[in-house]
Amino acid sequence: MASSSGTSSGSSTTTTTTTLATSEEDLQALMDERKRKRMVSNRESARRSRMRKQKHLDELMAQVTQLQKQNHRIITNINFTAQHLLNVEAENSVLRAQLGELGHRLQSLNGIIGFLNDDNGDGDEPAVDSFLNPLNLPYLNQPIMASADNMLQY
Repeated sequence: MASSSGTSSGSSTTTTTTTLATSEEDLQALMDERKRKRMVSNRESARRSRMRKQKHLDELMAQVTQLQKQNHRIITNINFTAQHLLNVEAENSVLRAQLGELGHRLQSLNGIIGFLNDDNGDGDEPAVDSFLNPLNLPYLNQPIMASADNMLQY
């Protein structure tokens, strides 16, 4: 009996060892399966991260292109406006020169009218017949007045 109990205890140790080995192999297989799933999950996560990064980069590149186009339009508008300003300033200079010239003409004509009125109005000299002197007509004896409306009709 003693041998039978010894045999049975040796058999149970072998069974326990075999069960432990099988349990360790199962545990190792389970850990390997979890590790494999984690690696697959990490790869998928990295792939999604790369896709998000690429999408963000594409959006930024599109924004750069849009901003470059907008910048080009603004520069074009600035150049057009600057050219228009130069044209308006040149036209303004011409108009100012014409204003000065017309002002001098007006002064000269008023001086001539004043001279003619002084010669004919003092009574010392004989009066010149109005029919013979067209500058002595009544409507010409009034000073010439200039207005801004008439000067800008050129």
